[in-house]
Amino acid sequence: MASSIRIPNVANQVVAVLGLARSGLAAVEALHNSGAIVWAWDDAEKARANVPEPLLADLHQADWSKATALVMSPGIPTTFPKPNPVAAAAKAAGLPLISDIELLYRAEPKARIVGITGTNGKSTVTTLLGHILKSAGRNVAVGGNLGQAVLGLPALGGGGIYVLELSSYQLDITPSAVSDVAILLNITPDHLDRHGGMEGYVASKQLIMRPKGSTSIGIIGVDDAPCRNMFAALKAAGKRRMIPISAERAIEAGVSAVDGRLVDAIAGKPIEILDLNTVARLPGKHNWQNAAAAYAAARALGLGIDEVAEGLRTYPGLVHRQELVATIDGIRFVNDSKATNADAAAKALACYDNIYWIAGGKPKEGGLAGLEPFYPRIRRAYLIGEAAEAFGKQLGGAVKATQSGTLDQAVTAAAADAKQDAAQSPVVLLSPACASFDQYNDFEERGDHFRQIVATLEAKGVA
Repeated sequence: MASSIRIPNVANQVVAVLGLARSGLAAVEALHNSGAIVWAWDDAEKARANVPEPLLADLHQADWSKATALVMSPGIPTTFPKPNPVAAAAKAAGLPLISDIELLYRAEPKARIVGITGTNGKSTVTTLLGHILKSAGRNVAVGGNLGQAVLGLPALGGGGIYVLELSSYQLDITPSAVSDVAILLNITPDHLDRHGGMEGYVASKQLIMRPKGSTSIGIIGVDDAPCRNMFAALKAAGKRRMIPISAERAIEAGVSAVDGRLVDAIAGKPIEILDLNTVARLPGKHNWQNAAAAYAAARALGLGIDEVAEGLRTYPGLVHRQELVATIDGIRFVNDSKATNADAAAKALACYDNIYWIAGGKPKEGGLAGLEPFYPRIRRAYLIGEAAEAFGKQLGGAVKATQSGTLDQAVTAAAADAKQDAAQSPVVLLSPACASFDQYNDFEERGDHFRQIVATLEAKGVA
């Protein structure tokens, strides 16, 4: 165990950890190295095998009077649709339910934290802002809901900047106001079962905007009604300096990216910064909003205009988000596995024509609703996973569809059809509009499998 994060005030204290996946394992390591008495548990025996036996304790049988806190893996429900029994018992005993984000905040009080959330786009903004800061020579670490668990990141100390993607699940179990710069990109219906409906989901997202101090800054996308309403209320409250961003209209005292023209009007007079149409890795209106958010945050952190513009130009793109995997026989193969709901899939469908679309998996509420305007761009759909049959019915006769079942069959069929049709600039697009958990452990595994399938086709030299 070699985590460099040291958590204060836990030595010889009992701290329970529930859930031993990526974030839970890092929490166990950091707590153990900080002198805590760790009670680690996961209901899955396979997950428990990754933790030394002396640190394991069956939390279903715990004496909560001896513990000081329960560190929760964000995927475990604490309220809706039904609280996990361990979480319920700990809460009933008066213990705080906290996240690894909360522990990082306590461990690194001198570092600045940028928290990034939203229904869609947060991973792109997290990696984009991290890239901009690193390119400008700042001491930065990137993680959270994306990539590295936060307690596995290096200790940065004063002058360091943590750029963290934060899910609504993580925000719900992070009681402190942690973000010096808080970014909320957008809100559309998602994870409603975990929040008891849309009102609860919006409330969870708004937690990121709790003021950390008088110098804290909030950046909100104002292109959807929930975020517009939230921005107006927070600006009126005056507890954070608020900066609006938009990809749809020019706005005062904010940053806009209408038609791809990035414009800074934070200080008053609009200044055109960059034509985002020239940045290949940030295609489409949704990415223009992402760029506006990253620009506003970077400027709030003290970077110069030229430093930010150069970082935007050199951004290499996000894995699993409109990732061009290969071009074979003129057919582009695009991995958008991170599109786990219809709104995210819409962002990719808007960027291409002559699409051979692979969709399906574990369905979200509403299915494909809202994607109808993009149907004319789709040559054929290849449906996989639990959602395949329902998606076929939802598409009806508007889009030709094949029940492929698995990703292997879908990619092979889509490639063959794209080659036979000889359409101009065809794209085989994996943008599932679904979670991955019916066939894969996560969207990364699904996207990696897509890459492997395409690599096999490329090795053969044929689509």
